[in-house]
Amino acid sequence: MNDRNRADAVYAALLERQGERWVQPRVERTRRVLELLDDPQRTYRVVHVTGTNGKTSTSRMIESLVRAHGLRTGLFTSPHLERFTERIMIDGEPIDDGAIADAWDEVEPFIGLVDAELEAAGDAPLTFFELLTVLAFVAFADAPVDVAVIEVGMGGSWDSTNTADGDVAVIAPIDLDHADRLGETIAEIATVKAGIIKDGAAVVSARQDASAEAVLRAAAAAKSATIAFEGQDFALAKDSLAVGGQAITVRGLAGVYEDEYLPLYGGHQGFNAALAIAAVESLIGGGAQPIAGDVLAEGLGQSTSPGRLQLVGVSPTVLVDAAHNPHGARALVEALRESFDFDEWGVVLGILADKDAAGIVAALAPIAAHVFATAPTSDRANDADRIADLAELAELPVTVHSDVADAADAAREWAAGADRRAVVIAGSVVLAGEALALAAAEDWKSGWQE
Repeated sequence: MNDRNRADAVYAALLERQGERWVQPRVERTRRVLELLDDPQRTYRVVHVTGTNGKTSTSRMIESLVRAHGLRTGLFTSPHLERFTERIMIDGEPIDDGAIADAWDEVEPFIGLVDAELEAAGDAPLTFFELLTVLAFVAFADAPVDVAVIEVGMGGSWDSTNTADGDVAVIAPIDLDHADRLGETIAEIATVKAGIIKDGAAVVSARQDASAEAVLRAAAAAKSATIAFEGQDFALAKDSLAVGGQAITVRGLAGVYEDEYLPLYGGHQGFNAALAIAAVESLIGGGAQPIAGDVLAEGLGQSTSPGRLQLVGVSPTVLVDAAHNPHGARALVEALRESFDFDEWGVVLGILADKDAAGIVAALAPIAAHVFATAPTSDRANDADRIADLAELAELPVTVHSDVADAADAAREWAAGADRRAVVIAGSVVLAGEALALAAAEDWKSGWQE
């Protein structure tokens, strides 16, 4: 069997497990497998990233900055856009098919053992995400990496990634999401996310709601950890538009970095970059040593954030953005207004059923000239008619489309029909992944053709 087939077999085995939405506060199950594997997650330094929005983009910038220092990196993020190997990156590239298959061969002998222990205790077997976390930790040890940047799957304290001890804990903006799992107030959600703060760690946080800040400060104090907040201890001092992105000035923990180029759109990415810089200053040099100018320029300049305000088409302009909750949708609207000069946006919209669809539609309504309602290919998808109903309630022109290909085709034709129109495809990471594959296959960068 070739490596591609071996890797596909690993993913098929993972898919037989309880899915990612099946979450229990049971970090000790993952810990048990890792103990049997001799704790691979203790063989490298760890930057652990949580929050509601911006986790993935911030994680990717941290990884790029660490790699620019000449260190070998691992990056674990979720979900994936097109193929599951994107979730486990080694030195900036998706893990090799052979490497993920080899990691599975190491882990597999212990899966049945732990599943049997769980069954005897009346508990459910190991899940998709628990095993994927173990695979990532094993793969990083095998590489081996110097630093692993680990994005939390959900929450923090009981997430399976919390089996790693973060030298640096990074808290992206906290907002209401997954209220059924994490709590109904921002303070309750912050309490769960603060669970990644370990004894003596360095904590860096985005600017937070006052109740979240109080929770995080108390958690850091209880763990004798240092804590620094954006806007107080470090800051995005200035940002301005630049070709293909923006120029940012950041007052870091250890230095001021002026007019650095960041090849990403959206003011929120400037704040993510400031958070990433503070995290890397904390990791390398204990928050007291500035990042060298050439290293910073390389790390930021090579930052990518697939599926986040990603330009995938021209004539007409087409952007893809995951924007899968109201906070993300509001950030998208702000970024479209800041970074692009169009009069009308056609919004291809597909949302999963467990998300706040009404909140997402309300957030997008101010810029949506026409909604092309559709559904991502997922058994968790909201019905396209339901999205259309919400758009109509918001008094938006709307049409219903069977899939993203049909919706994108209609939206691109609409945008090509008048000057100063563009398209954004948003509402779900699954939809974003489908759109990226479609844009590449149909070469949207060559322009609209009848």
